Amino acid sequence: MTKHDGVRRLILLRHGQTEWNAADRMQGQYDTDLSELGRRQAKDAARDLLGVEPIALISSDLRRAFDTASALADHSDLDVVPDRRLRETQLGDWEGLTHLEVDARYPGARQQWRLDASFTPPGGESKLEVGARALPVVRELFDARADWPGRTIILVAHGGLIAALTAALLELPAANWPVLGGLANTSWVQLSSHGPSIERPGWRLDVWNAAAKVAPDVL
Repeated sequence: MTKHDGVRRLILLRHGQTEWNAADRMQGQYDTDLSELGRRQAKDAARDLLGVEPIALISSDLRRAFDTASALADHSDLDVVPDRRLRETQLGDWEGLTHLEVDARYPGARQQWRLDASFTPPGGESKLEVGARALPVVRELFDARADWPGRTIILVAHGGLIAALTAALLELPAANWPVLGGLANTSWVQLSSHGPSIERPGWRLDVWNAAAKVAPDVL
């Protein structure tokens, strides 16, 4: 027995690059494909991460995340389990627009969105809503996977979703959610649960934006 036997490790991996990422176009839940670079990034991430020997791979059902997760699955005996609760933030009227187009049509709104987790893009959802949507995925795994202690589960998702889920797991006050900055494509976050139960999980942030610099396309 080691000191890590009771610790549940959770890795949150952002998908590979898409053409929309490269063009600073806001995707939200629009179902874009990985670019050629994004597919290479997914393969590289697979080589980096499968050394942790995950016991489960769960992914957003949007193609850019699911295809990234599939690159990991190709090097393991795991199947990718899709879960629509891990989709990116619904950005409503902003989806499909570039950052500059949003700024022209909604002056100051993107800055407000960065600084206020309760701000809702027109027709979309707030960061607080995204965190509340994704949190049950982890709580269900905590309850269902008796084999999780001492091992690792990987969720493959999106930058906004990962930041919101991390803030929710850490129970950060809403005013502090903006401290978690952007994630580059196929960079990841690692958290560990040191607590005794689902009611007291004791989540800690071990790693943020691993193996990458901050991406210019992330808000």
